[in-house]
Amino acid sequence: VELARNAALKLISTVPPAGRAITRTSIERQLLQIFGSGLSSADVVEVVEGAEVKDVRAGEVVLKEGDTGDDIYVIRRGSMIVEKTIAGKPVFLSYLPAGSYVGEMALVDGQPRSATVKAAIKSEVIRLPGEAFGRLLAEKPQLLAKAQAEMASRRDVNAFIEGRKDIFSSVVDMYSETARFLVDNGIGEATDVLLIDETLCVGCDNCEKACADSHEGLSRLNREAGKTYAHLHVPTSCRHCEHPHCMADCPPNAIKRGPDGEVFIDDTCIGCGNCQRNCPYGVIRMDSVPPPKPSLLEWLFFGKGPGPGEPSKYWRKKNAVPGEEKPKKAIKCDMCSGIDGGPACVRACPTGAAIRVAPEAFLTVARLGEDG
Repeated sequence: VELARNAALKLISTVPPAGRAITRTSIERQLLQIFGSGLSSADVVEVVEGAEVKDVRAGEVVLKEGDTGDDIYVIRRGSMIVEKTIAGKPVFLSYLPAGSYVGEMALVDGQPRSATVKAAIKSEVIRLPGEAFGRLLAEKPQLLAKAQAEMASRRDVNAFIEGRKDIFSSVVDMYSETARFLVDNGIGEATDVLLIDETLCVGCDNCEKACADSHEGLSRLNREAGKTYAHLHVPTSCRHCEHPHCMADCPPNAIKRGPDGEVFIDDTCIGCGNCQRNCPYGVIRMDSVPPPKPSLLEWLFFGKGPGPGEPSKYWRKKNAVPGEEKPKKAIKCDMCSGIDGGPACVRACPTGAAIRVAPEAFLTVARLGEDG
């Protein structure tokens, strides 16, 4: 039986037994997917029975450095940031997306929590009882080995910071502030985000022009809009949120997620504007497709048409078919899905200033070591 998303959400909210059954099944599947290691449903019964789903406010602390405890927390929805106090100041260590887990270090080695973990945005976590999970680790050597590998990786980051705090404390401070700025600007719920390095950007707007020419003459990004901190600029381009705000109230269910994680709007859009109003980042616009432009060669050799990029309103009005008024529809970045070579904005940048990144790969202090 397949249910539409809206119907499933209604079932969960109005029929408590159905909601509990679905929650239990989803927890079990998440644990098997995240931990793997040859686990079966029977192996995780005790852990699942003791699991508790908790809502966490943005900024709320889930684990506090120095506290005792052995429960493990799986990030079910949203994202977390990890900080460690160095020389009396909180240093941003890493970003954890949904599907990550924390707390295993204290369970395995019996030591106090080694760092503080708090919600980057409104999130949902699954608390797994430490005692039950400890028995599972004892019974499954492969799972224990995986947990120890994760611990080793996190200890390496801690040692990296501790060993270099006197050498580049100002660099770490700048990194921590930049990371917090990015999280405050929506990176915390992104799966793929466009960033522009202001030290490399020459303001040519090739990114906007390429975007428009790849999408029927309508650009999906605004380079100048958005906020900047230090050398990083966050333009108004879709972040492809883990749980898209735009998808919450789309009457025809026109907003979907593609196979590569891209959030896109299909042709069933009715132009109601709900998605634009629901998006907290202002990356959706309502517009109609402009008249077809002459080719680039015609513009280059004969001066026909408006040239590369999005045509002006004057040109659109002048070249519109008389009596034909195209309806406005929702327009947003689709990560150039189906276009060879990947996002046009990145390919068109002559200096490499425009990059698209996954937050978990970009927001980690370990990159300081990679970058020299």
